[in-house]
Amino acid sequence: MKTSNILLSAVAAIVALTAVVPWGVDASAGVRADAVELNKAVTRKVYEEGLSQGRFEVPYSTDFVGHGGRNTFTHADGMAEARGWRQAFPDLEVTVDKQVAEQDLVAVRWTARGTNTGTGNGIPATGRAVEIGGTTLFRMADGRIAEEWTCADSLSLMRQLGMLAPPAATRATNGSPPSGSP
Repeated sequence: MKTSNILLSAVAAIVALTAVVPWGVDASAGVRADAVELNKAVTRKVYEEGLSQGRFEVPYSTDFVGHGGRNTFTHADGMAEARGWRQAFPDLEVTVDKQVAEQDLVAVRWTARGTNTGTGNGIPATGRAVEIGGTTLFRMADGRIAEEWTCADSLSLMRQLGMLAPPAATRATNGSPPSGSP
């Protein structure tokens, strides 16, 4: 084989390979994308199956740590609270509004709706319908939830349940009562 044929064959092989595998992409990129999609599916189950249906079969790691405000909680504590919400709001439905995932993290923006006809988590039955939003950040490990940080609109929940007085009317900046006030 002539040197020119060898060079042409080598160039053709390089061109063929670069057309199939883009520069800067390694073989594990597809595996990582699959893991990200799995992580999103697992975290979606927290809301669609767990909180909305009472089927708490979501995989958590054995060393799970939850964060809520200044407190941390265990998986058992989190499950007890989730069951308490289902008791207080038997028709609870939590929808996933948005998910964003990267590597081992999944952020979920969610909305919860329900009618407070039961008691749970220290909330007496009020018969009132509520709707609140929240955001949870999950850290995943091997397809299991290893850590979570949740922030929900608890103030709005308490107001909708009638457990907090509505905000007082504020005075205008000039000291006069707001318009429409006596």
